[in-house]
Amino acid sequence: MLNIYLQLFITFFKIGAFTFGGGWAMIALIQREVVDKHGWVGKEEFVDMLAVAQSMPGILAVNFSVAIGDRLRGFKGSLVSALGTILPSFIIILAIAMFLTPDTIKNNETLNSIFKGIRPAVVALIVAPVLTTAKSAKINAKTVAIPVAVALLIYSGLPVVSNPVLYIVLGGIGGYVYHTWQLAREKNKEGRQ
Repeated sequence: MLNIYLQLFITFFKIGAFTFGGGWAMIALIQREVVDKHGWVGKEEFVDMLAVAQSMPGILAVNFSVAIGDRLRGFKGSLVSALGTILPSFIIILAIAMFLTPDTIKNNETLNSIFKGIRPAVVALIVAPVLTTAKSAKINAKTVAIPVAVALLIYSGLPVVSNPVLYIVLGGIGGYVYHTWQLAREKNKEGRQ
């Protein structure tokens, strides 16, 4: 069996190397590797970690790899996982910078055709994890109403209600209050039995 650090590096190197379209396009591959193949986290914990990784500043895939590495092997695991995620992009961009100029890329019909062909696949790679994550998170019509309402309020442009930071703070407070209420409710049920 491979050393856990090597497993983390190889897993996240593969994720970083073979996904196009940014963080959301990587989610399906991350879930398959981290949840299904290695079993490092369960599906519910995956959704929770995804929410935390998305809410942190920085790149989603790197944030997620750091969280997984930290969970498995602490600080060293975080470094190895982050390096595995970042290194493929670094190598690819370095190779492009060394061998291709902006004019070469712009005028190359083959490269333009490749990128046009990748676009629909990237859309599918983004939509698929959104649907599976929604299913895992048990999202329904009631829970969809909140983000839709928030998006409309932000889009409205009204001075007070169009600030996204307000909704992040309110969401955090609301989540804390709801969780506290749920715990109190469960204790009351246990007390009655």
